Amino acid sequence: MEPNPNQPHTLPPDYFDKVYEANQDPWDFATSPYEQEKYAATLAALPREHYTRAFEIGCSLGILTARLAPRCGYLLAVDVAKAALQQARQRCADLPQVELRQLRVPTEFPAGQFDLILVSEVGYYWSPPDLARAADQIVAALPASGQLVLVHWTPPVHDYPLTGDAVHEFFLGKATPNGPLRHLHGQRHEKYRLDVLERR
Repeated sequence: MEPNPNQPHTLPPDYFDKVYEANQDPWDFATSPYEQEKYAATLAALPREHYTRAFEIGCSLGILTARLAPRCGYLLAVDVAKAALQQARQRCADLPQVELRQLRVPTEFPAGQFDLILVSEVGYYWSPPDLARAADQIVAALPASGQLVLVHWTPPVHDYPLTGDAVHEFFLGKATPNGPLRHLHGQRHEKYRLDVLERR
């Protein structure tokens, strides 16, 4: 897993602060047909109808959060960007099962276990050492049969330490016969991939 030589380090919170200062929806999460299709594919890929405790890493504006919430008893959604979380709080104001928190994974990680952890469009912002650390935390936070959903854009991005494929392949490396995870299913689309794994 070779880091991007142009950006070998995890992107800091102020990178995202500047992005959201320049544009309230910098990746067109609310309006892009690509994003709408990807959200629908993500929800359709979930093996269960309901999760007791779910954790979404990198919730951004809370668009997927709001769609996922009806299937969760409790959903902790976190992001490093305060401006994004302000929009997410407005969007999820009528969803009492959602807790939104400013948190920087893997430097910070919530206590407790989650039967669903969602890592959508965030893993490639981590350096290889931070990805490895986050992966260990995620695996430890999944109980037996707890599920991990990965969804990432696959074309390389100049600013990002890793590609989406590198993130998915790293986690799939933990889905060997003796590894802590098993691979339930995966999809590859034109510009993103989606994999669902489960804790042994």
